[in-house]
Amino acid sequence: MLLIGMLDSPYVRRVAISLQLLGLNFEHRSISVFSTFSQFQQINPVVKAPTLVCDDGEILMDSSLILEYAEALAGPGKSLLPTNVSELQHSLCAIGLALAACEKSVQIIYERNLRPAEKQHEPWVERVRGQLLAAFGALEKGLQRRPLACNSTRIDQTGISVAVAWHFTQQMLPEIVPALNYPALREFSGNAETLPEFVAAPHGSGTYRRTQ
Repeated sequence: MLLIGMLDSPYVRRVAISLQLLGLNFEHRSISVFSTFSQFQQINPVVKAPTLVCDDGEILMDSSLILEYAEALAGPGKSLLPTNVSELQHSLCAIGLALAACEKSVQIIYERNLRPAEKQHEPWVERVRGQLLAAFGALEKGLQRRPLACNSTRIDQTGISVAVAWHFTQQMLPEIVPALNYPALREFSGNAETLPEFVAAPHGSGTYRRTQ
């Protein structure tokens, strides 16, 4: 399998870390949807990251859909999602909040970096900022009530998604989401970033490197 996209995307990074924890072999190419648009387009005409090129050449898009496929490949014994329905519900709630935080962070970044200053709509930015803070506020409360496991044998998709979302926002928008206001998220993400699967796929423009 071939994973396409840059690790400065929380969605690409989420997939790269999850594939490792599921025990699936893959190759990663750090190709940008912006600076190397035409190169990406040759692989996937839709130019959407992450893109997963399956072994038979078929293209998958969207991190959640890619991970659904990865879960099927790995089998139930290696699933990163709980099998108990109530636990699954709780996990999906937290994952949804983490993905919402990623989405709102990306919207603010795009507004700042891609739209001319005179065309930026501050009321809309404020609305998105409020949604971003609401997502992290809910995650902080949830993490304080129910701490997440944080080692390579026990971290699950909830932990991966939460840690990646927090680290991404702190790298890109630390002034909007002050770390001091979210001690549980700060500690959890800091611990997660020391795991070999996270170290092998660091946030940035680099390429995933297998640790073993």
